[in-house]
Amino acid sequence: MHNDGEHDEVNELRDAVAAVRAQVDAAALDAGRDPAEVRLLPVSKTVEVERLRHAVAAGMHEFAENKPQEVQRKAVGMADLPVRWIAIGHLQTNKAKVIAEHAHEFQALDSVRLAEALQRRLETVDRDLDVLIQVNTSGEESKTGAAPQDVDDILDAASRCDRLRVRGFMTVASNTDDENEVRRCFAHLRDIRENARRAAVVDPDLLTELSMGMSGDFRIAVAEGATCVRVGTAIFGARDYPENRA
Repeated sequence: MHNDGEHDEVNELRDAVAAVRAQVDAAALDAGRDPAEVRLLPVSKTVEVERLRHAVAAGMHEFAENKPQEVQRKAVGMADLPVRWIAIGHLQTNKAKVIAEHAHEFQALDSVRLAEALQRRLETVDRDLDVLIQVNTSGEESKTGAAPQDVDDILDAASRCDRLRVRGFMTVASNTDDENEVRRCFAHLRDIRENARRAAVVDPDLLTELSMGMSGDFRIAVAEGATCVRVGTAIFGARDYPENRA
């Protein structure tokens, strides 16, 4: 039995995701692309399990988290629901076990060491994992991700890790109002993917994904070829960052 408050929240979330989806679809059509090529990935960081249960009732079936402990806590707390968990935040090698056990996809592979650590942990739990290599296309020191010149080494290492399926690349654009600079970041990631497909160090047929674009810049990302846009605030509202949150 749902009470009226729950029912209202489910409807609110359904409306919010539909509104974002409509904007993504419009951006795709404007770019001459099929909207079905663009996945809308809800980013649920700081959103509590109870609200995510409402989000599932509203039709969402995958959520992105940037902290491994949040992936673990929510995956365990919602194990009764058919949800895919996508890890999108920087990962220290000593936390690889959590991602190997609980994530269905990891979008922040940024070093050879991390590829090898994930491989070892995945072997232990007998799982495979879809991964995207995160590239720092902006050059901003505050951003995580591999330097563009290190991508080949990571691809090479990943090709020797049979538990990793490299599906493509992820980036966060420069934090700027300069649309040309944002567009440059996204175009750069697309070029990196095309070069990697030509090099065929990992299976080029699998190497299709470009995860780029967030609430503020996904229209530009879609125009530049994004296959996945990561949207949190536009779906769940402004972030709640309590001081004591782990």
